[in-house]
Amino acid sequence: HKLTTHLVKQYDVIAIEDLKTKNFQKNHHLAKSIANASWRIFRQMLEYKCEWYGKKLIAVDPKNTSRICSKCGYNSGAKPLEIREWTCSKCQTKHDRDINAAVNILHKGSTKLNGQGLAMVTS
Repeated sequence: HKLTTHLVKQYDVIAIEDLKTKNFQKNHHLAKSIANASWRIFRQMLEYKCEWYGKKLIAVDPKNTSRICSKCGYNSGAKPLEIREWTCSKCQTKHDRDINAAVNILHKGSTKLNGQGLAMVTS
């Protein structure tokens, strides 16, 4: 509750991936961790708190967010989860998998805002 309240009070717009946790739970290596993380509940809290505080929550299609180079847009294909860093074969940009995905989520979210800009905030 503290984290979702902090995020909603701090930011006017929050962009997240529209993840289907049931699909992840089919992966036996991830199922327990995902169930324990209560992702669905976290999203529900973000949704109702954004509504309470008059903020905007944007859920974007998660397709290819970790595959596409956030600099040049090249889709480098599937990577196993143990690959945490990679270099784009087209523009040679080095990426952290999670940060690259976050930038792509930001780009997708900003297209849903009808021209209003979004900025990535890191802690």
